[in-house]
Amino acid sequence: MRKAPSAVTEDAKIETRRQPMPLAERTGRILAAFGERMELGSVILLLLVAGSAWGFVELADAVFEGETAAIDRALLLALRSRADPADPLGPGWLVEMGRDVTALGGVAVLVLVTLAVTVFMALRRLWHAAGFLLAAVGSGILVSVVLKAAFERPRPDLVPHGSYVATASFPSGHSMMAAVVYLTLGVLLARVEPDGRVKVFVLGCAALLTLLVGVSRVYLGVHWPTDVLAGWTVGAGWALLFWLMARALQRRGQIETDTGH
Repeated sequence: MRKAPSAVTEDAKIETRRQPMPLAERTGRILAAFGERMELGSVILLLLVAGSAWGFVELADAVFEGETAAIDRALLLALRSRADPADPLGPGWLVEMGRDVTALGGVAVLVLVTLAVTVFMALRRLWHAAGFLLAAVGSGILVSVVLKAAFERPRPDLVPHGSYVATASFPSGHSMMAAVVYLTLGVLLARVEPDGRVKVFVLGCAALLTLLVGVSRVYLGVHWPTDVLAGWTVGAGWALLFWLMARALQRRGQIETDTGH
């Protein structure tokens, strides 16, 4: 006895459900569902954070395997007079400017900047944004201290130090904390600024300050170039991580999205 067409169709659906879904199709559905829950910008930020972590691990491995010793020496000496390696390139005023710039990544300056912006946010009743900033900077300082203690790389001994130093060399604390503080401030300001040109200007200033602080550390002979690169990598990754968190919290209404609320 032949089955009715509807019965045959139902049997076919049941049989189809019994067959296992191909791995590629299952993976595609999972990624599609994940993509629906996350904005493209958030996915990109997540990939950048992962890339920063991977880059730091690879760099640390190369440094302590001795693979970067030659380029570290070459770059450090390239910023020194050939006649006298103890003398940085350029006139005396340039060396003094280098000290001024490097101070922008010092603990005292960064703490003052952070506290000033935190108070400003509190006065504007941006309570959650203020707390978020303190969490980003405070945790960044802790990570910097832990990494320095873990690696304990000696400071450069090729040239006299142009600035006082008392901690280990890897990663550069000035470079890392400049990235954490200035990039995080730049991100928070950009998130509450509706004008795209102002956003670009703010983030550009933050990136420029971070870059200059790192270069000044090598120029003054207190860090190997790879120390600075490691500091930039960790600091930028940390700022990106908190940028990602800020996006998520603002979408949930847990961080203020503009200075008018």
